Amino acid sequence: MNKISRLAVASGVAASSVLLLSGTAFAHVSVQPQGEAAKGGYATVNFKVPNERDNASTVKVEVTVPAEHPLSSVMPQPVPGWKAEVTKTKLAKPLTVHGKQITEAVSKVTWIAAGGKIEPGQFQQFPVSLGRLPEDADQLVFKALQTYDNKEVVRWIEEPKEGAAEPEHPAPVLALSAATGDHHGGGAASDDKNAAAQDKKHHAADEKTTAASASDTTARVLAVVGILVGAAGVAFGVLAGRRRAA
Repeated sequence: MNKISRLAVASGVAASSVLLLSGTAFAHVSVQPQGEAAKGGYATVNFKVPNERDNASTVKVEVTVPAEHPLSSVMPQPVPGWKAEVTKTKLAKPLTVHGKQITEAVSKVTWIAAGGKIEPGQFQQFPVSLGRLPEDADQLVFKALQTYDNKEVVRWIEEPKEGAAEPEHPAPVLALSAATGDHHGGGAASDDKNAAAQDKKHHAADEKTTAASASDTTARVLAVVGILVGAAGVAFGVLAGRRRAA
């Protein structure tokens, strides 16, 4: 029995260790799109920043935009308790967007705590609008720095390699989906077309129902008129017969 108990305890400790290690491995800065991030389009993404420490709070987050794929538009959404700072850099090769030349692009977005912070056991999401996304890439790698109030800085800058184990401090990677026809991402045009088709279908059905209802009403009116005319004819015939008899 003692041997069985020792084995059970050892198994439990091993399982707990695996769970703890797994939780730590996945607790890193990441980026996910809200909907879809299509090549050549625009997207809103969330940078998710968890707190990995149990004795310090995150007070600063820096995200670097990949220089090899400059974006003409990078706009952070306001986050309560945080101040966002956007850093721009001159481009070696200007971009042409909607017929206009762009000579500088955002190279970094920094969020600094202004009354807020990410406490132990919590995470914070920082939404950013990005575009136009490159058409010649399958993903974008954003390197990030996470600063704690004890002055510790964690550098999430290691680019994951396909087929290799996940690095200790992986950089956030945004996967890009195939280009869409409207170049806006998220399937908005498709949704509008479907909605328009449904409206047209319902409108046609309403017209058909109205026409059928009108036809039915007309038939009923004619039937009633016919009955009244018939009744009047019968009454007239009876009266005429009585007059002759008199």
